[in-house]
Amino acid sequence: MFDEIKPLSEWGLGIKRPFIIAGPCSCETEEQITETALRLKDSGITALRAGIWKPRTRPGMFEGIGKEGLGWLVSAGKASGLPTAVEVANAQHVEDALHAGVDILWIGARTTVNPFSVQEVADSLKGVDVPVLVKNPLNPDLQLWLGGLERVYAAGIKRLGAIHRGFSSYERTEYRNKPMWELPIEMRRRHPMIPIITDPSHICGRRTMISAAAQTAFDLDFDGLMIESHRDPANAWSDADQQVTPEEVKEIVSGLVIRSSALAHDTEDALAVLRGQIDRIDNYLLELMGERMEVARRIGDVKREKGVTILQARRWDQIVRDRIEKGVQKELTDTFIAELMEAIHQESIRHQNRVMNKAD
Repeated sequence: MFDEIKPLSEWGLGIKRPFIIAGPCSCETEEQITETALRLKDSGITALRAGIWKPRTRPGMFEGIGKEGLGWLVSAGKASGLPTAVEVANAQHVEDALHAGVDILWIGARTTVNPFSVQEVADSLKGVDVPVLVKNPLNPDLQLWLGGLERVYAAGIKRLGAIHRGFSSYERTEYRNKPMWELPIEMRRRHPMIPIITDPSHICGRRTMISAAAQTAFDLDFDGLMIESHRDPANAWSDADQQVTPEEVKEIVSGLVIRSSALAHDTEDALAVLRGQIDRIDNYLLELMGERMEVARRIGDVKREKGVTILQARRWDQIVRDRIEKGVQKELTDTFIAELMEAIHQESIRHQNRVMNKAD
């Protein structure tokens, strides 16, 4: 699968790495998109974006200017010399965008979550040669994200990429959408030929955090960014808090440190020593984990004999608090320790459950 995906260098439209798309969350007026585009012209971006149809959480919110805005976007692209990009959610959107002359399409997170909707968009793309990007679904489901990419690829789209925009969560965090970098990293590991660009605007939800998230994306060897930019962010009709001015886009882009994933011989040699240490430590950790599970099984034997339940919530809470305190002293984050201990706990329960239910 994905064997025929083209690298960014073969996408045309002046697209190359870093592939940076910027523009307003929503196209509001012809004057607004044109002024924003002209101010973005020399900011180092690759393409101009604007939302035309906006899927909103609740009715009564601004849901986009609609089809009329496509002409404004394309005209602004021509005026600034930038190819244009727009989100599509159904076959009619695709038809309207291509008829207007939009250069790049993307499928949004609220669409990716529904395979029926993605398939409708994919079917409308058959026989069309246009770059298409697929955002991750709202929920952290790598298979659903891959499924969206597979449907579009099966329609014949070879200029295909993914957009990492973070994932919704019930609990409040510093992010609007938790980045959960491990998911796009796993996407890259499985399918290194798929370009991945990160949307720090939707991840952060606040303009002050965008630069740091953008740098993280390139430190992880991803291929580009999608940044929401408005001529007057404070008065934007949608997502005002996460938009930046065109001049701020230029500062973010010019401030990026883009490292090479290729290693020189001396670097490779230096890393080989350290990686050897990592391998030895990992092997030791696995040995220790095996020993821990052996103790867990013996605990299971005692609980089985004495008629005690597997889960002992008070004891486990004490363990987690103790390990977090000790982990923080080793410069490990409390979140990492909590997640690590939860994984260990679940594995211990699995071993004890097997002991509890074994035949006499």
